[in-house]
Amino acid sequence: MPRAQRVRRPPSTLRYMLRVPLPVPGRIWYGPSMTRPFHLAFPVHDLAAARAFYGGILGCAEGRSSDAWIDFDLHGHQIVAHLDPAAKPVTVSNPVDGHDVPVPHFGVVLTMADWQALADRLTAAGTRFGIAPHIRFVGQPGEQATMFFYDPSGNALEFKAFVDDAMLFAT
Repeated sequence: MPRAQRVRRPPSTLRYMLRVPLPVPGRIWYGPSMTRPFHLAFPVHDLAAARAFYGGILGCAEGRSSDAWIDFDLHGHQIVAHLDPAAKPVTVSNPVDGHDVPVPHFGVVLTMADWQALADRLTAAGTRFGIAPHIRFVGQPGEQATMFFYDPSGNALEFKAFVDDAMLFAT
């Protein structure tokens, strides 16, 4: 029987498998479900305000843009702010751990240190929080730091962090 040949992985795959930081500081891929970035397009009333918020406050690098949309790099994921002056944010919420969570919303799971730095930056910038930074599900599976806030067009975002990322899908 022939011996199995060793498959040589490209350096980026090896980096991913070892959970070693990628060349962009602060960005780490954590598991098989994170091997590919997601793409999300959403409406905004004002591209200049979106640029100031996503680029300035959240620190997202800007990609391609036009007079009708802007690509942003949100921790390795592509989000696109599309100009729609008539768009109105959805105001539905669901109760979660004693808070009314806005739906829809999007965001990123950060490290605890990055989450705290973002919470401090958002607070200093006077960002409007829907749910202020806090720890929810205390002492339960899935305990997490979380915060909900709104961009200038009223789109809800949630950023969260776990002491142990294995708790992301804990039941």
